[in-house]
Amino acid sequence: MAKNPKAPPKKKKVARSTVGKAATARASIIPPTKGPVTLDEARALAQAKQQPARIAARRAGIAPAVSPEKIGRARRQVKTERDAEIARREREYKAVMSIMKRRGGRAAATAQTFVPLQICAEGDSWFKYPPFLSGGIIPRLERLVGVPILDLAKAGDEVRYMLGVKERTELIHRLRRGSPAGGPWDALLFSGGGNDVVDDPMALWVKDWNPATPPAAHLHEARFNNVLALVRAGYEDLIDIRDKFSPTTHLIFHGYDLAIPDGRDVCGLFGPWLKPTFDLKRFPSLAARQAVVDAMLERFAAMLTQLTDTAGRKVTFINGQGTLPREKNSWHNELHPSDGGFDVFARIFHRKLNELFPGRVA
Repeated sequence: MAKNPKAPPKKKKVARSTVGKAATARASIIPPTKGPVTLDEARALAQAKQQPARIAARRAGIAPAVSPEKIGRARRQVKTERDAEIARREREYKAVMSIMKRRGGRAAATAQTFVPLQICAEGDSWFKYPPFLSGGIIPRLERLVGVPILDLAKAGDEVRYMLGVKERTELIHRLRRGSPAGGPWDALLFSGGGNDVVDDPMALWVKDWNPATPPAAHLHEARFNNVLALVRAGYEDLIDIRDKFSPTTHLIFHGYDLAIPDGRDVCGLFGPWLKPTFDLKRFPSLAARQAVVDAMLERFAAMLTQLTDTAGRKVTFINGQGTLPREKNSWHNELHPSDGGFDVFARIFHRKLNELFPGRVA
């Protein structure tokens, strides 16, 4: 049958979008401008009022709220990159140490030869400071001892995480397996505890300023004791893990020097970690803030001293407190030494390793 050329074309039925349906649904519950409202009506009114701001934000290029899926992907990406970085460090360590073990180590400046020491390091930013800021103790120490160090440290890490399930499992695996180049680890360097006692949680154990109280007495004793007890538990478990899985490995701990709570951060990216709490608690001066920081770090060092004194053999504590001059140019920021300061601490570790393992390092 022939088509009627004059018949009007049929209109295609267009499906209403989900967005359009949602808008209609919201409009259907928007109440009159006056009188009581239900919870759903109030929410609809609030969303309607916010809609112009959302449109303006989109036009300005402001990113929308991040979804749980995007957060999950970002976390998985960070983990993947971290795992790949550790695998790269292990490959490089194995390649370098295998050559040194096969041919023998030799100090760069002399003809002195030695059996290379196998060293692993775990910890925080005192070991693994950003490379664009010249790094922390470990890369400097490598150059001094003349052997590679497998550095597993991560800036910002805390003892409660380093000895938590995930990182504890990895640590047990590394101690049980030993060096990637073969044989047990001779030494495990460990830096931890600083991040456990600073930053926002400090507000829980620093008291409000009271001019009638000595500055150093502004620590809430019971609360800070609990913090130290948690850190100590991590160190105790680390010693137990070493005893069980690599009893010949020597553990070397250290105490942070007396940081200056002056509000300096890392290039506007990280920190400050100390001064914000003291500002909140209305401390009037740097000297008052310094007294509390000194008290916290001295208590930390005393805890580690007591722990290592009772731990038996193959546990050493390096207390570097009071090493750096109490001057701003000795520190990059509130928590981290300057380049020269990190050099000083690397030399302290070097002397201790020479003392513990004579003839094994440059």
